[in-house]
Order: sequence, then C-alpha cells, then structure tokens
Amino acid sequence: MSPHDLDRRDFLKASAMVAATAVASGVLADPHAAFAQGGGGPRWQKAPCRFCGTGCHVQVGVENGRVVGIAGDQEAEVNKGLLCVKGYHVGGILYGEDRLRQPLLRRGDAMVPISWDEAIDTIARRVLSAPDRFAFYGSGQWTIPEGYAAQKFMKGGLGNNNIDPNARLCMASAVTGFLATYGVDEPAGCYDDLDACDVLITWGNNPAEMHPVLFSRVIDRRSRGDQITLIDISTRRTRTTDHAQDFLEMKPHGDLAIALGIAHLLIENETYDHDFVEKYCAFRAQGEKPDLLGEAISFDQYVQFLSPYTPERVAELSGVPAAKIRMLADLFARRDARITSLWCMGMNQHTMGTAINCLVHGVHLLSGHFGRPGDAPTSLTGQPSACGTVREVGTLAHALPGGRVVANDEHRKQAEGFWNLPEGRINAKPGHHTVSMWDQFCTEGGAIDTIWVQVTNPGQTLPNLNALFERKATLRDKFLIVSEVYPTATTELADLILPAALWVEKNGIYGNSERRTQQWFKMVSPPGQARDDCWMTIAVAHRLMELGHPGMKDKDGRFLFDIKDEQGRSVPVWEWSHYYDVNVDRALFEEYRQFTRMKHKDLAPYEEYVEARGLRWPVIQQADGSWRETRFRFAGFDDPYVAAGKDIQFYHSTSKDDRAQIWFWEYEPPKEVVDGEFPFWLSTGRVLEHWHTGTMTRRVPQLARAMPEAYVELNPEDAKQLGIRNGDAVIVESRRGQVELPAWINGRGRPPRGSVFVPFFDESKLINKVTLEAHDPFSKQPDYKKCAVRLRKATGTLP
Repeated sequence: MSPHDLDRRDFLKASAMVAATAVASGVLADPHAAFAQGGGGPRWQKAPCRFCGTGCHVQVGVENGRVVGIAGDQEAEVNKGLLCVKGYHVGGILYGEDRLRQPLLRRGDAMVPISWDEAIDTIARRVLSAPDRFAFYGSGQWTIPEGYAAQKFMKGGLGNNNIDPNARLCMASAVTGFLATYGVDEPAGCYDDLDACDVLITWGNNPAEMHPVLFSRVIDRRSRGDQITLIDISTRRTRTTDHAQDFLEMKPHGDLAIALGIAHLLIENETYDHDFVEKYCAFRAQGEKPDLLGEAISFDQYVQFLSPYTPERVAELSGVPAAKIRMLADLFARRDARITSLWCMGMNQHTMGTAINCLVHGVHLLSGHFGRPGDAPTSLTGQPSACGTVREVGTLAHALPGGRVVANDEHRKQAEGFWNLPEGRINAKPGHHTVSMWDQFCTEGGAIDTIWVQVTNPGQTLPNLNALFERKATLRDKFLIVSEVYPTATTELADLILPAALWVEKNGIYGNSERRTQQWFKMVSPPGQARDDCWMTIAVAHRLMELGHPGMKDKDGRFLFDIKDEQGRSVPVWEWSHYYDVNVDRALFEEYRQFTRMKHKDLAPYEEYVEARGLRWPVIQQADGSWRETRFRFAGFDDPYVAAGKDIQFYHSTSKDDRAQIWFWEYEPPKEVVDGEFPFWLSTGRVLEHWHTGTMTRRVPQLARAMPEAYVELNPEDAKQLGIRNGDAVIVESRRGQVELPAWINGRGRPPRGSVFVPFFDESKLINKVTLEAHDPFSKQPDYKKCAVRLRKATGTLP
C-alpha cells in the first residue's frame, strides 16, 4: 500500500502502533462501548490529553478511585475521537511504582521525610531571607490557574520578575515572530486550515510523529480523494518525508535562505499579491538598535535588500537546488491554491529563530496566502499549555498577563489595578530569562540563590547541562526546590522535593496551539501526601504573609489570594484541608479573565468551558447571551474585532495603521559550525512513544518497551567509514561534553552524511551535556538543532 492510500485511522495505527485499549488495567477492550452502557462500571469524564500542544480531548474512565480506561473523545473537534499512542496510554502515567509521596529535605547527603508544614515554612524563610535572589521556574505544563498564581505571587507579591518557563526553550521564537509581524502573539488560523489547504509545507518539523493526530487530517483527506501537495523542508528524512511529494534537504540554517529566496522570486517575477500588500502590509528591517519594532523601510528598499538572494545563491546557502526554490515560489504565486505552513522546534530552536519566523510569515503576507481557510502560517507547540499559560498568562521574565510587559508603565499600572496593589509594587526591570537564570544559579556569587521548579525537568532539558545545571552540585550556598511527580534528573540535585498531583488528580485548564482553552475536573486523588502545585504556591504566599512580608497583602490589607465562597466568605485555601472547599481554579480564572480583554484575547466565563470541548479565543458574548469562539483572527468574515466592511485588519499593528509587517533579515550562519575537529552536525528532538524527558511516558510499560532507550541516528556511509554497526556503542562529543549511545542506522529517520540525530527523552543518556546554549538575541531561545560534534566507537559495549 502506498503511504498516500492510508486513511486517517490506518495512518495512526501504522505510525503509532495503537489500538483502542484501556490503559491501566485493560478492563475495556472497546472504551467507546462504555458510553452506551448503563448502570455500573466506570464513570467517564472529559479532559484534554496531558501531553503535547495539540490538545486532543480524551474520555477518562474512573472506577474505585482509579483511572481504568482512556478513549478518544468523539465530541472533540480537535481529534474527533482519535488519539496517538501516547494519548491512548495517558492514564498509565499516574501509576508508576516510584511516585513521590511525601516531602523530602536534604540533610547532609540524605533526603529525609518532613511534614508539609515544615516544607512550606522552609521555602518561605528561604525566600524571605533574600526575596530578590529567588526565582520560579515553571513550564507550559502549568495549568492556567497554576501559572497565574505563580505570576501573581512573583510579580504582584514579591515584586520580583525572576519567573520563566521551560517554554523559553521551545516556543519563544514563535512568540517574537508573531509580535514583530502582527503586534500580538499566537496563530491567526487554526486546525481547520489542515482541512482546507491544497499545499502543506512543513518547515523543519515532523508532524507525522510529533503531532500525529493533526497530520492524520491530511492523510484522511487524501484517502477521500483530495489532492494535497505535501512539501517537507528539513535537515533529515523522517516519517513525514515518507508522505511528501517533495523533500527539500537543507543545510542547517538553510531555512533562512529558502524564505529569502521565495520572497526574492515573488518580487522578481511580479507574482506577489499586489493588492494584499498595498492594502494590508508594511515593510521592516533592523536598525542600529535591534529590537522587535525595527525600522520602517520602503518597498523599494525591501526589493534592494532581497536582490542578492537569487535561486543560485540560495542553493549555495541552503543546499536546496535552485529549481526547488523556483518551485516553491511558483506555488506561493498561485492564487488558486491555499497554502498552510507548519513549524515547531526546527524554526524555533534556532539562533535566528525570530528572523525565520518573521520571514515565513512574510512569505505568506507577500503572496497573499493569509486570512482564508487553508491559507495560514501556523506554529505548533510541544506542551499542553505553552500557549494558554506561558504566552497568555505571561509567565515569562519580561511579561504580565494578557500581553502586557513589565517595562511599560501603563501595563504595570493596569496589572496593579487588577490585583489591587499599591502603585509601584510591580518591578519595571525584566527578570532573568531561562539560560541567564540557570547560569546565575550555577555560578558562585551569581544573582540567583534559590530556584523553585514546578512541572518541568531542567536537569535533563537545559542546554549545556554541565555548565547550566550540574555545577550546582559543587555550590553549597544554592538551594533547589522541586515540585515533582517522579524522581528525575532534576530531583537528583534538589534540596527540597515536594510531591505533586498529576493531571486528573487535580482541577485544571489548558490552552492549546490553536487558541483553544480547555477545562477539566479532578477525578481521582493523588497518592500519599502529593498535593496540587497551585496550592503549594498559595501556601507559601500565606506563610510569607504570616512571617511579615508586606507584598503578600494587597493595598487594602487582604491576602493576595483571598478567595471567597458563594456567600462571600473568605476560604482558607492555604490549608490543604480547605483547598477543595471552593473551586480555586474558577476563582483564579475569573480574576485572570479581565486581563484577556486587553489585547482581544477574550475568554468566556469558567462555566462555558465546563460544558464545551474547548473554545478558541477571542470568545465573545452574543446578543442572545451565548458565547461565540473565533476560528480565524484578523479576517472580517469571522473575527468580531475586525471593523465592519473590512476584509482584513491587523488591529494590533506595530506601525499603528492596521498593517502587518513584512520583515527583511539578512542570512547568518549558525553560531557553531562543523570543522575538522568536530565534523558532524548534531540535532536533537523527540520520538513518537515518549514525551519530552520521558518522566511520565517511561513509566508506562507499553511505551517503555516500544522505545526503551535513546540512540544516535547515523547515515549508513558515515557509519561504514567509522566502522560502526547497528547497536554499537558510540561516543558523541562536543566542546562541552559527551554521551555514550547505541547506534541506529537506517531507522525511522535518515540523516544525510555529516549529520546525526539524538532524542532527549532518556535520562540515562543526557544528550544535553553536549548541546549548545547559544540563543536567539530577541527570544532568548537556545538552538538545540545545530552544534558540532565528533563521533567515535566506544571500546566497551553498552549494558
């Protein structure tokens, strides 16, 4: 069977090896059948999947206080009842044998059990001793209320902006690209574009394995006879390549040259969309002081800047033949085709991540492939709430909720007003971004002494781990607090470990990659003494208030997290016994909602999300009292904020004239390049079976068996030259560190000569000891896709 003949379900079965099976106990051979059952048996409730940013909805079957079944939610628009292999096994993440069950404090070389009261007091006193030297490190796995609580605690309570998420490592360049182009973050289109596009271009990503449910939409359309052209632009062949009509194998950083080359040809051939550009676009380039505003340039200047990027020069820079550059330009020149571009880490984990994001947006704007279903430049995210929590709540060192920033006087006053704080409470100076935060923490005398980590594993995910994490082991004055579910590479160096509730062991709200906000309720209890991350934050805030920190009260003397019941009485939610006396998520979400109206990211009331399978913002109340979501932003046919009579309106335009910015950026090579000493390019990433660092998925036996360990993927000719065979132990070494891995030749991915790939899910083989911390100057996102390494066959054998 040809890959093009696969339908959606066959694709998922073939690529994900899935069947509709129960997760924890196998009691339901067909989970969907349970929906028709009456009487006893599991109780089924909705929740978004715990893994990636796709935001698939699942039905969770609970019986006797335990998750016993998982099914794809047939009422969910995102996944229409389908799941990937991880999704079908998501319930199993709760039941690893080594769940953390009680607080642990380091005393000497031992971690000893302590009470929650002692744990909370320990954190509060550590913070109180030096509030400005404390940092909070979270993630795109924080729920919206968890992230909002951490944000308010840090910026509204401590007046400290040292809060940043692991999403700085995965999608920050997408943010800066959207801001520089449209003046506001997040995609204008949605997943519906995959149902309407004629051409799908994947820019350095592998959705067949990383976002398989979304990719299956395209496979499903092909099985029904739709003609969809798929073009895969990448540095290595993947399972996505197998479904593509064209594979454009590029050199590292070649995407910059390709985008510039397409724009050059659209101009040279007079095939750009004159009417769209004249009505809706302006032109921008960097000036003497680089920033996201840049300087206005004329169309003629833009043409002049592009003139060197001929197909022949682009071929030299990118490695893609000139004829293929012309092919891409010809596609974008077509008015009868609808083109969707997808990207993820390949464009974001890039020392010119902001630039390539802007350039791809620019190609769509220049060609007019924008604002219609199927015509969209769309970034995907890797975490379930990187958009909803990090980007919208603004849990970044420079940001405030609702698209506000700490450096803006008006924005600080708005936040102080919403939070009822005295004027001047919020600090105007941005805090340390992720790389800087961990560098300061791992430096003797650095500006950060204490870091509290929630829902992430920096001991495995930070680049250049030897410098940015493992140096902590030698520094006696540093204190690391980790809220976690399982032992990880991060808890190895923790001074205080707090056992955390996971997924449906607590209430939650996520926001996925298409602006869809999704809610769920607690369904089962966490094991032992594990508790909600949000409660931990509130409890520490209250203990700080008891110890006299003035920032834990608002200007009227009330506790910063004064949450009331339906009768208007304050509930002591900082006491675990009372935390679920009231819905804390609802209270924090309703408080946060007022921020969302500041940049037209309006959210509906909490109860609307209880009833829905998510709603895409802006969500606007209609005359009849109902709430309407928005699929296509800036488009007059769908976006309620576009002025009447306008087809397109970029109402947050940085040029203040309702125009999007088409940027020019000069091509630059990677920060580190291969040479005679380190002759191989290294790229890192994920695999189908595991999610991020494998903390959850490696506890699921089916997933662990399917992909038990990490590997180094080599080109067969390189392997032959080095005398390496499948399974041989290979040392991958950079200027920063080394790791030993088994070789995989002719596996799922096929790198070109001079290139290797290593996934990062395996904590026993930390590839991030090798990677480079060089980062984009605007987004501060590191480049995990390009560094120079050398290989040698290990003398021993792997266990």
